[in-house]
Amino acid sequence: MIKLFKVKEKQKELAETAAGEPPVKKQTAGHLRLIRDISELNLPKRCTIKFPNGQDDVMHFEVTICPDEGYYEHGAFVFSFQASPLYPHEPPKVKCKTKVYHPNIDLEGNVCLNILREDWKPVLNEPNHEDPLNYEAAAVLRENPKLFASNVRKALSGDLVDGTRYPSAYCPYTDEE
Repeated sequence: MIKLFKVKEKQKELAETAAGEPPVKKQTAGHLRLIRDISELNLPKRCTIKFPNGQDDVMHFEVTICPDEGYYEHGAFVFSFQASPLYPHEPPKVKCKTKVYHPNIDLEGNVCLNILREDWKPVLNEPNHEDPLNYEAAAVLRENPKLFASNVRKALSGDLVDGTRYPSAYCPYTDEE
């Protein structure tokens, strides 16, 4: 029975190709779920979502976050999400495309996924120095929060912090928008 369905699908695909139409891509359950999840997002005005490969590729998208409070206030951070067809059973791969001085994001943009999975809390809005990827930033946050705040401001301004140059990462949005 399964072979029969596969033969019919292949015949349909060949007929569409012969008619000059591109074959219709089958949407996975993960794709459909991600479409629903994205459509239900209620992003604040200082967050945007875009699809670099076009609206048809919802499995890859970017979110720009411009915090309006905390250490990273007025910063702009771009995160790239790549979801697999097994989403939501398999978490998306997340990378921070903006080099940032943060205990939970290393200099290559890897994000500590612990904060995105088992340690996720709706009130989580500050860096977590207890499960770091950037050990130096975590140590400064733990031992000297004022120096950490100063280092974040320097990094956002495009200055050197601990021998690493960060690109200027200020948010293009204003509070009036």
